[in-house]
Amino acid sequence: MANDYPWEPPLAGSEAEALLGALDRLRWTFRYKADDLDEAGLRSRVGASTLTLGGLLKHLACCEDYMFTAKLAGAPVGAPWQALGWDGEGSWAFTFEADNHTPDELYEFWDGAVARSHQRLALALAHGALDQPVHAGHGTANLRRLLCDLIEEYGRHTGHADLLREAVDGRVGEDPPAGWRPVSGGGGLVVE
Repeated sequence: MANDYPWEPPLAGSEAEALLGALDRLRWTFRYKADDLDEAGLRSRVGASTLTLGGLLKHLACCEDYMFTAKLAGAPVGAPWQALGWDGEGSWAFTFEADNHTPDELYEFWDGAVARSHQRLALALAHGALDQPVHAGHGTANLRRLLCDLIEEYGRHTGHADLLREAVDGRVGEDPPAGWRPVSGGGGLVVE
């Protein structure tokens, strides 16, 4: 039987399981808010804000790759970002020119980044605990801090996505409905 609620964190897991579960729940909720939109939906804005769901997809994809390459290991961010003119040095514009991409490209940026993050985190945790030092802060930060930072980033932007999606077509709700899976793109979320 398939898990109808794969975004639910464990009720009594370890610290790592709880943090990873909280992050994945936010990822699933964000992806639900951003899913199955055309170009107009992904470019839709609210009021004077420049935020769009397409911009948030690309921004959070950048955050995923930056967090678990440059900040984790001091490694270059790699594809697709270097080909788009960002090598992971310094920051990037928040909107990061999402309007220059098709919906399929935007979903692939996010789905691919989340899949890479799952792999990178699993590898890091196989070699140490959450208190292992990471490249960020010249080794003074640890993996726990990176996870908490990304949870904070998703918490902020999932709230933005909630407002943007409601303005596009009225979709509301705290969590996806039971059994929900992404319609567009695919591959970034792990279904167990």
